[in-house]
Amino acid sequence: MQNVAIVALPFFALVLCGYLAAYSRVLPEAAIPGLNGYVLFFALPCLLFRLGASKPVASLIDLGLVGVYALCALLVVLFTVVLTVRLAASGTGVDLKNAAFGALVAAFPNTGFMGLPLLVAFFGEQATGPVVSTILVDLLLTSTLCIGLAQHAPGSGRPWPRALWRALKGPLRNPLPWAIVSGGVMAALGGSLPGPLNQVVNMMADSASPVALFTMGTVLWRAGQHTHSHTPVQRYLPVALVKLLIHPVLVWGVGAMAVSLGVELSKEGLVVLILAAALPSASNVSVLAERYGADNGRIARIIMASTVLAFGTFNLLAWALGVTAQAAK
Repeated sequence: MQNVAIVALPFFALVLCGYLAAYSRVLPEAAIPGLNGYVLFFALPCLLFRLGASKPVASLIDLGLVGVYALCALLVVLFTVVLTVRLAASGTGVDLKNAAFGALVAAFPNTGFMGLPLLVAFFGEQATGPVVSTILVDLLLTSTLCIGLAQHAPGSGRPWPRALWRALKGPLRNPLPWAIVSGGVMAALGGSLPGPLNQVVNMMADSASPVALFTMGTVLWRAGQHTHSHTPVQRYLPVALVKLLIHPVLVWGVGAMAVSLGVELSKEGLVVLILAAALPSASNVSVLAERYGADNGRIARIIMASTVLAFGTFNLLAWALGVTAQAAK
């Protein structure tokens, strides 16, 4: 387990560095949106484009793994919404809109900012396909469903078709899936970028991992600064534990069941999928919650709790799965 922690420690340390830089005002708060914009619209798309262009789309996407992950995401969303809405009757739960965003933060791991560099460090380029699959499912399915559910909540005045269409526009405007598709198309056509442009893409792609992790820390600090209400621990800690414990265990169980039913799944690919589900919650959900008028204070606390606890839970799960530092070689 010590070897696993040594591999993971630098990634969590970069998140902490970003948090401390924002906390100490070494990095001004006004600079955080620009840093986040660089990662989202330049560095990560270049990294995903390069990964997609390195091999054909068919070899990146394993439909069996996509099916397992998508089913588990839907189950986590359903479980979290039902749990939190029912708790509302006892005075400790939340309404449907906030339950939907809680479900999103419980089912949406921080694969782009943290998972991609961390899992590639463990498994090498073989982790690319499963990681890309989780990103596509979370952006196109999980986010659309939860935002649509939040907009269809009582009092929203929006019918289902309109709510879902508005929810779908967000993922369609996200550059990450388009970067994956563009890289895959180029690989399928056997093309390549001109030399200088390829160098620019490579330079930005190389900066993606450290800058994304550092930015994640600054975003966590900013989210904590802009929470306007005290959130009881019972309103956010259970959802953080769903993210860190129930989600990966569910992927593990459903994957094992699929294999027993004859579905051909790569053993290493399934391990990558389980560890992706064990990552802390995606920090960008806090931005979405603020945009759609949900309780951003609660969402920020879920993200913060999952990020702090993940160093322990992620390493324990990696150790239980038999992942070793040698896998990173």
